[in-house]
Amino acid sequence: MNAAIVCVGRLKEKYFSAAAEEYLKRLARYGRFELVELPDLPEPANASDADRRQVTEKEGESIQSRLKANDYVVAMCIDGPQVSSEDFARKIADNDRRGTRLVFVIGGSLGLSPAVVRRADEKLSLSKMTFPHQLARVLLLEQIYRGCKINAGERYHK
Repeated sequence: MNAAIVCVGRLKEKYFSAAAEEYLKRLARYGRFELVELPDLPEPANASDADRRQVTEKEGESIQSRLKANDYVVAMCIDGPQVSSEDFARKIADNDRRGTRLVFVIGGSLGLSPAVVRRADEKLSLSKMTFPHQLARVLLLEQIYRGCKINAGERYHK
């Protein structure tokens, strides 16, 4: 597997950091995996729609600067389709056969810029529920790890 998560913001809470580090350690046996954390731009107080658009556009430019032309990009969006862990594992396996880097993109607190969503090859949602971005990152790492275990024919908790 050759994959990455490109995300806006850092994990500040120790428990989220510890969980993410544990999954990154576990993923190492399945291939090359990279976690790219980009600066989370502050939202101005009493921000207008234009201010919020400017923040997401700047964050989007930062995200796009980390993407390669042949990356297969999955935008993590609340309006994206939801899939089972088994279907998610198939997506990972399909990408391995393509031989491209699989990149999951998580935006900042204001979401992803329209330009990043247009660049994405597909959108995906973890749930209809809303999660803090830090928890969403840990959940995504866990599902990538689970997908790798499924694809390797290893036992996993159902």
